[in-house]
Amino acid sequence: MSEPLVERMREFGETIFAEMSARAAATGAINLGQGFPDTDGPPAMLEAAVEAIRSGGNQYPPGPGLPELREAVAAQRLDRYGLAFDPATEVYVTVGATEGIAASVMALAGPGDEVIVFEPYYDSYAATIALAGAARRPVMLRPVEGRFTFDPDELRAAVGPRTRLILVNSPHNPAGTVFTRDELEVIAGVCREHDLVAVTDEVYEYLTFDGVEHVPLATLDGMRERTVTVSSVGKSFSVTGWKTGWVTAPARYVRAVQTVKQFLTYATGGPWQRAAAYGLRNELPWVAELRASLEAKRDRLVGGLEAAGFEVYRPQGTYFVQADIRPLGFTDGIEFCKALPEKAGVVAIPTQVFYDHPEAGAHFVRFAFCKKDEVIDEAVERLGRLA
Repeated sequence: MSEPLVERMREFGETIFAEMSARAAATGAINLGQGFPDTDGPPAMLEAAVEAIRSGGNQYPPGPGLPELREAVAAQRLDRYGLAFDPATEVYVTVGATEGIAASVMALAGPGDEVIVFEPYYDSYAATIALAGAARRPVMLRPVEGRFTFDPDELRAAVGPRTRLILVNSPHNPAGTVFTRDELEVIAGVCREHDLVAVTDEVYEYLTFDGVEHVPLATLDGMRERTVTVSSVGKSFSVTGWKTGWVTAPARYVRAVQTVKQFLTYATGGPWQRAAAYGLRNELPWVAELRASLEAKRDRLVGGLEAAGFEVYRPQGTYFVQADIRPLGFTDGIEFCKALPEKAGVVAIPTQVFYDHPEAGAHFVRFAFCKKDEVIDEAVERLGRLA
């Protein structure tokens, strides 16, 4: 029989996260690969979800999302960034940011179109672009003075007559970079010059460190009307399993996203939406504490990795640290990560799987620090055996 999977999806197999998490389970290794916390979010928010279940909110909610969550998202965008969105027509709830990105790309790009992405990129981007039948055009992020950034000329050169979208992720997974206002101005200038739409993944918008500011692309001149912003509750409130996200954009783009999304999952779980609305309305104490906690965990892991012999890039945001394995005598991240559970009892992710040009990232691996301090300490102790 012929291969049942359509041609455009044959380059994609089991995700690296599933593969490496399975290795962790099989070997008893500490999982610093997949980015999920090992502690729950704010108790009051969890209770809000429980109350929503007990009070009967368990049937289909409205397809665009519960009004209370859409209103909470609109209030958050206005209060935090000065961006005004109509909750009835310019905010749309999705099954996590992953679906929001997928629905946005599939709604706005199709066969013959090109989508610019910054590599390394989160793995769902490539698959989503393939599902849309579009082609990806990567622009590489390279380490410069301790952080990953892009060459503006390379970005400009990536634009062609078929370019439709730029997919922007800041704070960036897996590089840990938070794009500066100047970097975002370059992206905005390219979008304005070539009449491109930007889809922005901002799920780590709260999780920046060392006083670094997250600047939404939509706040720059001329960008609110051409930006589809995607975010979620999972990372900001340590409830990644709730899979509750949202899209904010001009109404015509929200209608386009809705046209696709309604045939993927139709609606998102009602109790999680109510609890997410509660979290957004009561964010400040919890989010400030979470950010401070993660910054300390980042420093804990960075120090331990450096002591173990890695060259480490201190992230400005997200859950993740990039580490160069060459000082330890290794050059291939996939081989290194496959052997690491047996060698040291730790799981990491090889960054090269997030590149169109894997040779550029072959010597990088990604470690997650969204774990309990004692878990980080044990992992660091085990990694010390590699030196």
